Amino acid sequence: MKIGLYFGSFNPIHNGHLMIANHFINETDIDQLWFIVSPQNPFKNNIGLLNEQHRLNLIKAATEEDQKIKCSDIEFNLPKPSYTVNTLVYLSERYPKYKFVILMGSDGFQNIDKWKNADFILKNYEIYVYERPGFEIKNIENKKIRITNAPLLHISSTYIRDLIKRKKSIRYLVPDAVEKIINEQLYYHSSLENPAK
Repeated sequence: MKIGLYFGSFNPIHNGHLMIANHFINETDIDQLWFIVSPQNPFKNNIGLLNEQHRLNLIKAATEEDQKIKCSDIEFNLPKPSYTVNTLVYLSERYPKYKFVILMGSDGFQNIDKWKNADFILKNYEIYVYERPGFEIKNIENKKIRITNAPLLHISSTYIRDLIKRKKSIRYLVPDAVEKIINEQLYYHSSLENPAK
């Protein structure tokens, strides 16, 4: 079975993430897609980052009826910050019958040479890249890299968090189940709250 790994903070997950996930399921040869929730991205500031278990629960709420989408807390128990290579090696050892593929945007792909053990990743794992405006990928010689044109929504988790803090609606930007939990639990409602709690 071929598993597509979609890494990210998902702070929070939104319909743009889900559209991309659905595209990979429909238009590539992966059998399942796993959202890999990163507790601490080595390239990002953690200010305003909701607790990882809360972010995982929001993804579960968004995808619970989709049999081809799973979410994983695999990085919660690995050393922090979360390095993709550590996760890939761990998953490959834990699930030797599965083939793992990295799913990512062209913006992130342009920084892949800065990743820990980037050469090892590029040699041993396929990478499916969806193009984002302003981050064109050219002259790819590595046969393990596949470029795809996914439908994109020009929204971001940052924008959604800002709307929440300004007491604006996030309807239609996130699944109804995610909006309900965010509002009930008051996630992101105050810049003064401690997001790690």
